[in-house]
Amino acid sequence: MMIDWNNFTPWTSLAGGLLIGLAAALLILFNGRIAGISGILGGLLRPARGDISWRAAFLSGLVLAPLAYSMFAPLPAVTIDADTAALVAAGLLVGAGTRYGSGCTSGHGVCGLSRLSPRSLAATAAFMAAGFATVFLIRHVIA
Repeated sequence: MMIDWNNFTPWTSLAGGLLIGLAAALLILFNGRIAGISGILGGLLRPARGDISWRAAFLSGLVLAPLAYSMFAPLPAVTIDADTAALVAAGLLVGAGTRYGSGCTSGHGVCGLSRLSPRSLAATAAFMAAGFATVFLIRHVIA
């Protein structure tokens, strides 16, 4: 793997990480909820009374944040080196994994690890191991 030092942006990445941490901290402080995207979206698909507005606002912020960013700086070019079938399969596998793991990387990896949750540590380790194994298989065994 080679790092493209000309386009390496540690300050932008740091700012993004700080904003994610701040959003997660504010959501748990003011709403008592974990900022796990799969759980927030799942709760919006099966809404409970009085539970729709904050979920819709949170998800809207995820969609609108890049648009707001684009007013100040150009968005990076997106390059996808996979065909549609691979992307659909990957999306379905990730969706199934979040159901089996009782959460996603944001819920377990960001919020759970910061709360020192043993369950989140195990889930994040499993996410990472599955990712490493998938990349190895796709790049070195299948290809």
